[in-house]
Parts: sequence; structure tokens; C-alpha cells
Amino acid sequence: MNHPEYNRLKELIELHILDFLPEIDSKSLTLYDAMRYSLTAGGKRLRSVLLLAACEFCGEKADIGLPYACALEYIQTYSLIHDDLPAIDNDDLRRGAPTNHKVYGEDVAILAGDGLLSAAFETMTKDMLLYLDDPKLLRRKVRASFEIAKGTGCRGMVAGQVADVESVNRQCSKEMLDYIHLNKTAAFIRSSAVAGCYLAGADKERCNDVRVYGESLGLAFQIVNDLQDITGDALQIGKNTGKDQIVKKCTYPLLFGVEESKEKARELLNRARASVEKYYDEAEVFNAVIDFLEQPLD
Repeated sequence: MNHPEYNRLKELIELHILDFLPEIDSKSLTLYDAMRYSLTAGGKRLRSVLLLAACEFCGEKADIGLPYACALEYIQTYSLIHDDLPAIDNDDLRRGAPTNHKVYGEDVAILAGDGLLSAAFETMTKDMLLYLDDPKLLRRKVRASFEIAKGTGCRGMVAGQVADVESVNRQCSKEMLDYIHLNKTAAFIRSSAVAGCYLAGADKERCNDVRVYGESLGLAFQIVNDLQDITGDALQIGKNTGKDQIVKKCTYPLLFGVEESKEKARELLNRARASVEKYYDEAEVFNAVIDFLEQPLD
């Protein structure tokens, strides 16, 4: 991703990503080191950028969403640490560096993920406590936090991850594939963007348009990710490739082949673009993300 407005928001997140972590006792510094190791390993910061972009898209400054954007990175990083564990995906490379459990061991990696997840909700709750005397603004922040919880928990990402794990090396239907993609990936991306709308106090129409955008983008994102597992270069994308085919994961390329999967991804990206088309330059960052995901489909 190389777009000036996207990069501006990403740099803001990078600058503050450690600021909201709880203070950890010196007796547990290994926990902090393990959390920090994966948090600062890089990445697109897609979900957190979308939240800040949605704040600005709806008329607020990005700063209002910064604690929530960093919380999203804590949640995303926890999920990646746990995904990489031998019990799930068994990966030894993430964002171009050894995975957390390869550096700190499986036990500490599990606990680092747990710590990041709890830190995310501590960060959001701590921010809400600053606005107890402003019920209107507090309500916006509570709605954003609740949206994030739904998208990343047992009605969203975690549910999709369980279905994904159970689909390995099994016959997979189109309905199950859609369920996995909608929950494992799209729910988190959708909730990130919609949470930014809530933080900004957006009207219902904007929230609904961003919801369609986020879900369509999230579904396309997962298809592109699965395609890159087949056609991508491990050095460029920062993780090992070819694993989905080996374990027979339930993916679009496995069920429909590469070309049909590309066409489906294009359809979803077109739907995402159409949902924010009427906002023109206000949706600049949203459209930049679509452009980025279209590149591997050419």
C-alpha cells in the first residue's frame, strides 16, 4: 500500500501503537517483550487505518479514534500470534520475521496473545471512562467498542476461525466457505470501519454504506489472501505460501479455481467501490484500499 493519505494514518498508528499498552510489572517483562515483538513487526495496519479513515470520512478528526485503532491492532496481533501456533496453522514466519512462538515459546506466545486481547478492551474502556460527564460522546464510544467486540468474538472472527479449523481436509460446501469468510475475515474488517463511523457520530446512511463497503472489502480481502497463498512470493508477502493446498483448507481457489476466484474478488471490490462512490473524494482512503487489492488480480 503506497497512498499518501493511507500512509499518513498508518504513520499515526505506528507512532502511538505502544502508548496504550497497560503498564506491566517488571517481574513479567517477558510478557511485555513478547507483546511488543509482534506488535512492532510491521504490517498493513488495514483495520486500524480503516477506523481512522471512517472517523475522518464522517467529519471527525482521526485523533478521536486513536485508542480504538490501536486496540484493533492489539486484537489483530493477538489473533495472528494464536493463528501461527502449531495447534492451528503451525507457521514459523509472519510479517517477514519468526513467529512469536518460535522466539518466546508456545506458552509465552499464548499468554502474549491473551495479554493483547485484554489490553485492547482495557484501552477502549479507559478511554470511555474519560467521558462519563459527556453522555452523548460516551454513547458513541460504547457503540464503537461493542461493534468491535461483535466483529472479533464468538459472533465474528473467532466463530469463523473455528469453522476454518474444522474445515481442514474435509469436503467444504459453498455455504460453509461463505460463512468462514464472512466471519473469519469480513466481520473484523467491517466492524473496524463501522466503529469509526460510530465514533464520529455519523448518520445512518453513512454507517450503512460503510458497513456494505467493509463487508465487501473483507470478503474480497480473504479471497486475495487465499490466491496469494498459491501465486504469491513468500519473501514479498512475509509468510510461507502453499500451505492451504497441502492441508486442503476450505478456500475459493480450492473450490472454484484461480480464475473464478479472481472474478469473485473483482465483483466484491466493485460492490465495495459502488457503496462509497457518491462520496467522491471523501472516500479517498477507502478507494485506495480497493485499488491495492485489485493489483494482484490483474
